[in-house]
Amino acid sequence: MDLTCYLHPSWKPLIRPAEPTRDWMTDSPESFAYRCLPLNIANGHGWEILSPGGFEATWNGGMTPADIAIRGPASVPEDQRPVSIFGQGVLTFHIQGLFRTPPGWNLWIGGSPNRFKDGIQPLTGIVETDWAPYTFTMNWRFTRPGHPVTFAAGEPIGFIFPLQRAYLDAVTPRFAALDDDPDTARKFAEWSASRQAFQEKVAQDPPKTPADKWQKAYYRGVDPDGEKGVDDHQGKVRLKPFT
Repeated sequence: MDLTCYLHPSWKPLIRPAEPTRDWMTDSPESFAYRCLPLNIANGHGWEILSPGGFEATWNGGMTPADIAIRGPASVPEDQRPVSIFGQGVLTFHIQGLFRTPPGWNLWIGGSPNRFKDGIQPLTGIVETDWAPYTFTMNWRFTRPGHPVTFAAGEPIGFIFPLQRAYLDAVTPRFAALDDDPDTARKFAEWSASRQAFQEKVAQDPPKTPADKWQKAYYRGVDPDGEKGVDDHQGKVRLKPFT
């Protein structure tokens, strides 16, 4: 499937496949946070839009556009700098590109998963990019006044990935007793028992190497019997760059 970003001659968006690393995960003891495969997959599950320069913005707590002060390098063109246009403590980045997805596909726009910034929160939107001839903005809302927030040059300011429209409307959620699926119930019981035994063993006799301090069944995509869970299990996301 194609994901196209149409450009005016002067537009130069900075977009890259999302990086799977996060500073806080790297800084965790023995970088143990990377043992969580769901986190790793989410980190790289899209493309990051990067800031063209370094900026600092401060919100004074008011609700008008004038209540946000923005400072940044004069070297960055005016149309690439963040702005305050909506009020309500919202900082806005104009995205230089008009995205087009195949029929029936939207574009999810928000902040990079599992990446945090003190004093401000990315807002999330879903746009019908299979037909709309409109650009969109990436918006962040301050969470407390008087706290300067900085964006470094090359820092992700937005995160995008396509998702199929209206598929959630067709989902029928339901509760069921675990015993209704005897095979899954058996495997769950085996996993629960093995996890308890593993944790007790690690507590009594700590492994010498970090890799031996955690079970890797889900990471490897196998069930408690050692059998492959699914043929298309993902241990890494490999996205193509925009060219």
